[in-house]
Amino acid sequence: MPPITEPPSGTTALDEHRDRNADAGALHDLRARIQESRVEFVYYQAVSLSGRVVGKVVPARHLARNLERGVNLHRTAMCDLQTDRSGALLGGGAEAAEFTAMPDPDTFAVLPWDTTVARFLCRVYEPAHLPGVGGRPLATDARSNLTRAHAAFTRDTGLELRTGCEPEMTWTGPGLEVSFRPGSSPSYHADALERMRPVYQRVIRYGQALGLDMIEGDYEDPGQLELNWGFDRADRTADRLVAYRQICRQVARELGVTASFMPKPTVGAMGNGCHHNLSLWRGEENVLADPSVRELHLTETGRHAVGGILSHAAGAMAVMGSTVNSYKRYWDAGQFAPAQINWGMDNKTCTVRLSANGRLEFKLPDAMVNPYLSHAVLLAAIKDGLDHATDPGDPQRGSSYEGPPSPFQPLPLTLGEALDAFAADKVVRGAMPEEMADLYLELKHDEWARFCGAVTDWEREMYTEAIP
Repeated sequence: MPPITEPPSGTTALDEHRDRNADAGALHDLRARIQESRVEFVYYQAVSLSGRVVGKVVPARHLARNLERGVNLHRTAMCDLQTDRSGALLGGGAEAAEFTAMPDPDTFAVLPWDTTVARFLCRVYEPAHLPGVGGRPLATDARSNLTRAHAAFTRDTGLELRTGCEPEMTWTGPGLEVSFRPGSSPSYHADALERMRPVYQRVIRYGQALGLDMIEGDYEDPGQLELNWGFDRADRTADRLVAYRQICRQVARELGVTASFMPKPTVGAMGNGCHHNLSLWRGEENVLADPSVRELHLTETGRHAVGGILSHAAGAMAVMGSTVNSYKRYWDAGQFAPAQINWGMDNKTCTVRLSANGRLEFKLPDAMVNPYLSHAVLLAAIKDGLDHATDPGDPQRGSSYEGPPSPFQPLPLTLGEALDAFAADKVVRGAMPEEMADLYLELKHDEWARFCGAVTDWEREMYTEAIP
């Protein structure tokens, strides 16, 4: 995905995108791929603030038209056409203008489960006709915001953020049930993994066909499967995580089972995280660790990066744990989710873990995270740590569940607390355009209010016949 650059005077970002898409060579190559694969239909896809994929389907014969003009959707699609509790449509209301979604040609891919269908990922713009703002990147498009944020980070620091995600998720359905001894876990059990063979085989095959370098996977807890792919530049990793989720949903349909990215499906079992493993590169050098030093350690750059991440971890939680359910991971003690904001050397109880291969594992993000938002926030936090030489303190020794309290702000334990921390953190909010941050807060405040107003099964069990 080429970076967004400042357009020449008199043109807009939308004009620049249209000019790039008008390249005759690119159009010829895409037509050849469509003809070779016998593609009949093309999805033009964008990603909403919640991480949901939205878009339109167009017959493939209109390729040239859509490369030039894109497709238009109502702008409230960027927050899933969500209404608040009073019935008002968030993100501008029904009267708001549409946006223009322009395909990125390098994201073209043929769907391996039906080769008559292909897809593009799109960047989103204000429609050209709007006075004053026409042709600008849409402020609520998290995908294009990440591209701009990463380009600015590289320009200011000379560094590139490379990441890999660990997308844990839960599969349920006929034939997937496992039995294990009380007090033990089916984690890493080869027989449990074998039960998942139809699932992992299709997911890996489809992932490879869509450009994911699938590398390894394991069975972690009842129904929980983690399949990983190779790390890359942050924006590419975000695109691949979105594709991976679509792959899993398709495999579930084909096998008649359920694939869920719900962060905490049940109490007493591990939640579904999406740990972000990250490294900072100057050219082909990872600047987090010095390869001449054998023991685990961080360079000065690495320490300041960790300091920035930890300083803004509480403010980032509304992004890393974006749902009401997300916070149940942190209440269920001892299930490998962090309990406080700290870091450690190969310590899996910490928020940030330095691994043996010179990368940082950031454990707060869960399986429903929007990767475009999480990576933009990480870039802002790291940049702030580098700018202010933030000291992360000493690494945690022993379990975080039993150790002394962290010097950093406490981990928010509800979505409501996390939203307050987000609103108060200028660095985290600054990772997004103001309109996006405001809309995200509005969307999530409504989610929290709906939960607080809901009557749950737990309440019925506790109170239905509690007195006299």
